[in-house]
Amino acid sequence: MRKYLFWGMFFLLLTACGDSQQKVTQHPEELNANIKPASQSTRAHNKAVAKQLPFSDNLDFHLAKRGFIATIPDAQIKNAMGREVYGLAQLQFLEGASEDTVNPSLWRQAQLNALNNGLFEVVEGIYQVRSLDLANMTLIKGETGWIVVDPLTSKETAAAALALANRALGERPVSAVIFTHSHADHFAGVSGVVSMQQLAEGSVDIIAPDGFSEEAISENVRSGNVMQRRALYQFGDLLPSSPEGFVSSGLGNRVSDGEHGIATPTRLIPEKGAEMTIDGVDIVFMSTPGAEAPTEMVFFFPQFDALCMSEIANHTLHNLYTLRGAKTRDALAWSRYIERAMEKFGGRTQVVFSSHHWPTWGNREAMDYLAKQRDLYKYIHDQTLRLANHGHDMVEIAEQLQLPETLSNAWANRGYYGTINVGAKAVYNRYLGYFDGNPANLYPLPQEEAALRYVEYMGGGEKIIKRAREDYSQGNYRWVAMVLKHLVFAEPKNQEARYLLADAFEQLGYQAESGIWRNFYLSGARELRHGVELREEMRPPEEIVARVPLQLLFDAMAVRLNGEKAADADIRLNIEMTDNNNKYLVVVKNGVLHGYPDRHSEDPSASLALSSTDLRLMFSGLVGAPTMIKEGRLKVRGNPLALIQFGRLFDKFDRNFNLVTP
Repeated sequence: MRKYLFWGMFFLLLTACGDSQQKVTQHPEELNANIKPASQSTRAHNKAVAKQLPFSDNLDFHLAKRGFIATIPDAQIKNAMGREVYGLAQLQFLEGASEDTVNPSLWRQAQLNALNNGLFEVVEGIYQVRSLDLANMTLIKGETGWIVVDPLTSKETAAAALALANRALGERPVSAVIFTHSHADHFAGVSGVVSMQQLAEGSVDIIAPDGFSEEAISENVRSGNVMQRRALYQFGDLLPSSPEGFVSSGLGNRVSDGEHGIATPTRLIPEKGAEMTIDGVDIVFMSTPGAEAPTEMVFFFPQFDALCMSEIANHTLHNLYTLRGAKTRDALAWSRYIERAMEKFGGRTQVVFSSHHWPTWGNREAMDYLAKQRDLYKYIHDQTLRLANHGHDMVEIAEQLQLPETLSNAWANRGYYGTINVGAKAVYNRYLGYFDGNPANLYPLPQEEAALRYVEYMGGGEKIIKRAREDYSQGNYRWVAMVLKHLVFAEPKNQEARYLLADAFEQLGYQAESGIWRNFYLSGARELRHGVELREEMRPPEEIVARVPLQLLFDAMAVRLNGEKAADADIRLNIEMTDNNNKYLVVVKNGVLHGYPDRHSEDPSASLALSSTDLRLMFSGLVGAPTMIKEGRLKVRGNPLALIQFGRLFDKFDRNFNLVTP
């Protein structure tokens, strides 16, 4: 289960369906569903990049290797069944020179991420395990044990990281765990460093920013199915590792594919910040909510003169809008948090480290790095709004916005994950929304209907393909993609159009500096050539479901409610939880679902009595109501047909819907 699947796990009862489109060959001699080499235009583009950027600056390669202690062969980590959940053997091709099929700047970032893996010393007493998952796990040597910061995405990778540190540095128990923020690659491996018994007993402190639990579960609950589908593209999960496929996500390597968990914090850091001593280590926490994550914090270690910037300072431009889909982030707040950290801790800081990538040592070097990260986000914010106030729309701004060389030539500011283009659109959308003020864009036709008309206006499929091939030969891949999108949506069985569009996507992917842009383009090409790749139905661990706040569960159910089916329904379910005497009222009326805590109806359609855990399991679809009734776990009073009717009102989401075809 990948990071993005974690977020979608609450959308259950998903049906798997294949690509029903039949392949129609129009000109077999011209069709080729195979991966293509870099075109002449792509080779020229990538050679130009190699000349434009300061590739003679090798400092990052020294920093990424600094303090190396030990690693795991091929970074390979397996689960208890012997299945690989993480490994870098397939990325060893990165040891060579950049290939024509990869933007040389992205190749450089991929090398830094993949080829520098294992355990590293930051300063004496602070260590990081890097590139054994998407994120870093940091270990601080306390008086009695390890303080673990961000225990990765999977139980298996976190356990392997801890074992590597114990072998190299001496066996120590885990005395505390810190979650820097509410994204799964920074907490979901917690059961690999803390036992289930310890979690149940609360014997190991779990420290997190205020609001962590709700945000960790809720960020994508409501849009989980579509988000996880798009995230397959973003992280290149469908792509083989090769110079023509996956090379990097920019933020790191692949996401581990192991067992996920979560822990309830025992100590929360309030928005005003806090100072505390944990296992003899003094830590000053500064809260940074609403920038890179809804709830996040950075913190300073006075004994080590070390500053942890979590994920708000990285060796890449981060996402202001993430392509998998999420709420747009606040570029101005992001910049101000970095400024505040510099003001608060900058005078003493001798090393800056983060939840991704490698540290920066030296006060002057660290402050220069943070200043450029700070100004990166503020420049995108301010200049986007400047151009918007001149009347430019979102696309126009994104097309013309460029960083000054002082920012763009800093490797840590390059767009390996986020991009200037998408960042500008994110700022525009945050302030002004998607509408550009042109009435022609106020009420456009749906994509499929518009595609039919576009194709008709352009003289039909044959003429479009002929012109598209001419543009393709001239390297106009963006335009080819825009035009052929309409033809593919108008004629989804037109294989010639599909394959040519795939070829255009592929060349755009080869040129992309952003790892996730590359992954999206190449994943789109793969879908056009081979159809949608089926994924098995996913069922979340009961442990996770049992922790879902009930209101979030009902919010997710409300999204699955089919409004047309429920338009005439009038159902009131009284729910009594037998383990804690809490009660809920669930109402379906006017085509919407409401969940009301601490309330019952005087005239319910039915009344249910069950434990709070079983309530979550039943409404999440893990255990059916008939099974619970048979086992005595659910008692129903009133009209049992009301419960049956209720269950029939919800949609089952297709996990395998098309993205680049109708």
